[in-house]
Amino acid sequence: MPHNYSHLFTPFTLAGKLLKNRIVHASMTTRMGDKGRVTERQINYYGNRAIGGAAMIVTEPLSMAKHQRIPYKIVVFDDSELDGLQRWADAVESRDCRLLGQIQDPGRGRHEVGRNPEAVGASALPDDLSGTVPRPMTIVEIRRMNDEFAQSALRLKRCGFSGVEISAGHGHLFHQFLSPWSNAREDEFGGDLTGRTRLITEMIGGIRAACGSDFIVGIKLPGDDGVPGGIDPLEAAAIAAHVTAGKAVDYVTFAQGSHARSLEMHVPDDHTPRATYLPLFRKLRNSVHGLPLLALGRITDPAEADAILASGDAELVALGRALVTDPAWPNKAAQGRASDIRYCVSCNNCWYVGAAFHQSLSCDNNPRVADKLEADYWPAPA
Repeated sequence: MPHNYSHLFTPFTLAGKLLKNRIVHASMTTRMGDKGRVTERQINYYGNRAIGGAAMIVTEPLSMAKHQRIPYKIVVFDDSELDGLQRWADAVESRDCRLLGQIQDPGRGRHEVGRNPEAVGASALPDDLSGTVPRPMTIVEIRRMNDEFAQSALRLKRCGFSGVEISAGHGHLFHQFLSPWSNAREDEFGGDLTGRTRLITEMIGGIRAACGSDFIVGIKLPGDDGVPGGIDPLEAAAIAAHVTAGKAVDYVTFAQGSHARSLEMHVPDDHTPRATYLPLFRKLRNSVHGLPLLALGRITDPAEADAILASGDAELVALGRALVTDPAWPNKAAQGRASDIRYCVSCNNCWYVGAAFHQSLSCDNNPRVADKLEADYWPAPA
């Protein structure tokens, strides 16, 4: 039976690269890397989502600068893992799916028990959850980090990746620079809107200069961080308008919550409405200078996704947990098999397992996550 999701399965082009449909796998931390190296299980995970029909996949955050030495994050800041990166890219790109590496840094945000004495940040202000007080980055350190990001992005391009996504939300380092609540600097990287966005605008410019116009550069910005004195929708609109004014990025999306007492806003669970953030996306749409908007936030059903596109609220839709639960979600929708989709129930155990217990990505409704034959798996009749 043919599908009736005509908007969802219309091709789209970013930076000259064709996307076969409008479905993007949002970044999900898998914790499947091993001592900075790409593993076969990790390649299986991403390859299965490409086999399942996604048009573009954004990876988990990568180690793009030398200070980002976290064992489960893949090393990109030098040439030590070129073979793994090439195999990873081939597993996805060979299936007509674009692969983007994510650039992110937690800054003062703490993902482990206790405080982080090595943390760097915009200002010497504490993390709400762990009490970590970062060392403020110097201007030299900021620009060196941005140079490393640009060279690492170029390394990804040489390995076959189609682009990068800058994750500037969720209360992590880039968000900490953007927010007047966490940025008390008095130099050129603080103060007014131009100063607080300078780290991001210089990063975008450096990546574009290194990688050219045929390389996708997306950005995830704060939409509403839920922190008094932080970034509300009005401030988010001003930030988005400033960052996208030169149209140096290819798409924009928005994150919610912060690494603070609004942490629960990060990943809406089954207590929230479907397409939780869509009203906020509608408010912010006019602030991105007509750039393609990537909608996300508890989108679980093909009809929901198609309706978002049909209404003109976004050009692309991002699914995270829905594609963890069923990597073949796109193919099943395209083939008129929506009734066969294994649906995400937004229980958030996939998030809890990684954030609280530091285990690799798993799903209550998909016991085969990252198995070699996971995509569209059907058991043999008993």
